[in-house]
Amino acid sequence: MKFRRQRKGNDEINVTPLIDVVFLLLIFFMVSTTFSKESHLAIDLPEASGEIVEGEVDSIEIVINHEGNYSLNDTPLINRQIETLMAGLIELSAGDTNMPLVITADATASHQAVVTAMDAAGRAGFARLSITTQQPETEDAQAGEQ
Repeated sequence: MKFRRQRKGNDEINVTPLIDVVFLLLIFFMVSTTFSKESHLAIDLPEASGEIVEGEVDSIEIVINHEGNYSLNDTPLINRQIETLMAGLIELSAGDTNMPLVITADATASHQAVVTAMDAAGRAGFARLSITTQQPETEDAQAGEQ
């Protein structure tokens, strides 16, 4: 009797399809991933050391406190909306957009509040805009205070 020899099965695992799938997944994740580039800038703000200019008599002053509330020539506004600020500027100027406009903001006031005031002045047609600063303290002035 002649028995057929049984074939031995292939004991190896073919890893070629597995490698193909891994590379496809790698390419998929590389293409679908969004990379965010974050940069942190260290900046030193400039100091103003020019002459102190006395304010003109006919000028409008916008004061912004640390909470972001506005006042026009020492008269507080009822809210923080840009429309209210624009209406107040137009009323105080009586249509004269050549009047100088001074923005005085608290050092801790939000940048958005200052930008809103500048935007309102621009929309109302004011071209002469200035922002108040304070001169940096010198070492002599600091020593005199102590």
